[in-house]
Amino acid sequence: MQYLQGLLEVEGRKSIRNIATAANAQANEQSLHHFINSSTWDWRTVRRALAEYLLRTASPQAWVACPMVIPITGSHTVGVDRRFVPALGQTLNVQQAIGVWSASDQLSSPISWRLHLSQAWLRDASRRNRAAIPDHVPAESLVDCTIAAILDVAQNWNLPVRPVVFDGCDADAVKIIRRLEAVRVPMLARISGNMPLSVAEPSLVGLIAQPLTASQILAGSRDLRRLVAWTDEHSETVKRTSVVSAVRVRIPARYPRPRHGERGAGRGEMILIGAGVPGRRWPTEYWLTDVVDAPLSTLFRLSRLLDRVERDTTEIGDQVGIRDFRGRSFDGWHRHVTLASSAHAIAALSRRAERASCVS
Repeated sequence: MQYLQGLLEVEGRKSIRNIATAANAQANEQSLHHFINSSTWDWRTVRRALAEYLLRTASPQAWVACPMVIPITGSHTVGVDRRFVPALGQTLNVQQAIGVWSASDQLSSPISWRLHLSQAWLRDASRRNRAAIPDHVPAESLVDCTIAAILDVAQNWNLPVRPVVFDGCDADAVKIIRRLEAVRVPMLARISGNMPLSVAEPSLVGLIAQPLTASQILAGSRDLRRLVAWTDEHSETVKRTSVVSAVRVRIPARYPRPRHGERGAGRGEMILIGAGVPGRRWPTEYWLTDVVDAPLSTLFRLSRLLDRVERDTTEIGDQVGIRDFRGRSFDGWHRHVTLASSAHAIAALSRRAERASCVS
């Protein structure tokens, strides 16, 4: 309770020292340090309970997988590496993690995290021992880290089936899509306009002969466009309109399908969605989904959840210290982000309750 209160109430960085100082005589820094870094409570159980609570109280429409970059001063914090960060255009000392969020158009909150650990960390016995990284934790690419984070929630937690929304523009989107396809986890992925696809739309016979890029396919299907209304994620009272179209496609055969015998091996048809603003260059966004039986308006509104998560990371997550852990302990990092996720959920649910009371 003291740690959660500190995450919600302390100004500035949510370090253990600052939280202990704010708690005055009710807590001391050594006890809180032990509670986070070296006690035995299981952060996995807390995450599962948080996900189940949000299912009951927030009615999530999707699980959203979103990367988080955490700039770090120094090189001792668990998982920190020197990396080029495309969004910042710089090479920095950073941690990288994948968060899985419970998301709806009203509220989003993280429920699970996977810290990306490089070969440099896991092959260095000294660093691995100091951080107490378990033997079963593997070195993996960022794409494999994303897949593992998604499947842990979507497959292993026995939660209701929800589509997984993720940004595949800067990743190996096909690898993630194929892996989710193999285990029948529905998905909606933002993709690059350069991704090659094969047209399967009967009304576009002239485009069926050979694979084309997503942008070429949508350029040839402008007659399929329609208007979709949606609520701006920055202001729930503001209504927006987008120009959206959908084309049935397949991923070309040169990209491996699931091996014979795996679930999902017989699937293949997907929906390519293009979206843009009326009166401007179109499209500005490309999405691919294997949810082929949902209305286009529903799919487009699901795509807005990625923006919702990115906004809530800044407006709530950073305010409750989601990026503030500094320390060598692998379990310590996971305990901190688990409690910060709980604090995020408290703050998000409180905001929703305040909005509801203002409306009433």
